Amino acid sequence: MPETDAPFLRYVALGDSQTEGLGDGDDTVGLRGWADRLAEHLAPHNPGLRYANLAVRGRLAGQVRAEQLAPALALDPDLATVVAGVNDLLRPRFDADEVAGHLDAMFAALTAQGARVATVTFPDLSRITPLARPLGSRVTALNDRIRGAARRHGVAVAETGRHPVVTDPRLWSPDRLHAGPLGHQRIAAAVAHALGLPGSDLAWTQPLPSPAGTAAPAGRHALTAELRWAAAFLGPWLRRRVRGRSSGDGRTAKRPRLLPVQTPGHTSGAATPSGPE
Repeated sequence: MPETDAPFLRYVALGDSQTEGLGDGDDTVGLRGWADRLAEHLAPHNPGLRYANLAVRGRLAGQVRAEQLAPALALDPDLATVVAGVNDLLRPRFDADEVAGHLDAMFAALTAQGARVATVTFPDLSRITPLARPLGSRVTALNDRIRGAARRHGVAVAETGRHPVVTDPRLWSPDRLHAGPLGHQRIAAAVAHALGLPGSDLAWTQPLPSPAGTAAPAGRHALTAELRWAAAFLGPWLRRRVRGRSSGDGRTAKRPRLLPVQTPGHTSGAATPSGPE
């Protein structure tokens, strides 16, 4: 992919928990996440780069549009990332066209203002969590619509949904809903490559080395592992849904203003939180 020539001075990230950085750090030490990592990749090649992250966990695509698009436009980004839709996938009443409509509107508004925009497609959740098998057709439908909206508006797409490595359990946090540090690193590398950034390549698509002397649990052990996961993570998530609550209730963006990007060791998300993060 050709490298981009124009420098980026203002990068704004819109989205939900993945873009906020859940699974990469925590609310005590601060969240890093793939968008922070992308900003760190950008900084050496774009002197003066400033970065804002408006993402809030639990947000549906329509909420991202309603709450984050206007503040993003007000920051006048020359680069924006928009990643949303997974929370919609998990709701009983999922409408791929409705979700895609919100994404299309965000792509249109940001590109019309002159921003370079990037997004991602999503992996088959059933390869991460067998209980998510019924969601496979939803993921396919949403990814198809993301690609269509991206084509209409010249948005770069990181095809994380098409490479087997993205379902390697080692890239995911224990809740299997959020990427772990290595997964966030791969997402950042995928978006960097989709944008044609200097120093980016297809290394992110390569499988991880096979660990010696380990094997996936089978039979009764696999069932036990699934039941433990359901009790620890799925159960609390379902209880929030029944009560009409969200993990993002009462939370605001961790980085609502454009601020200089700091290098690892002084991570941008952890260094400048502004909400309950």
